[in-house]
Amino acid sequence: MFCPKCKAEYRSGFTVCADCDVPLVDKLPEEKELPPKPPYKQLKALFNTAEIAVIKSILDDAKIDYYFRGERFQAMHVPLVDPAILMIREDQFEAVKKLLEELE
Repeated sequence: MFCPKCKAEYRSGFTVCADCDVPLVDKLPEEKELPPKPPYKQLKALFNTAEIAVIKSILDDAKIDYYFRGERFQAMHVPLVDPAILMIREDQFEAVKKLLEELE
């Protein structure tokens, strides 16, 4: 007997999972294979700024893939922490550079 939720195995005679409180099944369904992960994209630093909210809105409107490395540390206001750095896919680097030229 198996729990369909947590996959725990039980001896015969048990009918309900003690942890999940769901009826046990005789056999677990076969697990589906996970889809392949998307290919890794090389990222390149472009902009180093405290104007994250403005930049995010510009890049979101332009449907650009990005992330800010170190963004969470900036919110802590800890001295000697590097500022957040905007990371852009290499194939979008020049387009983003043009979009953000006015901010520099």
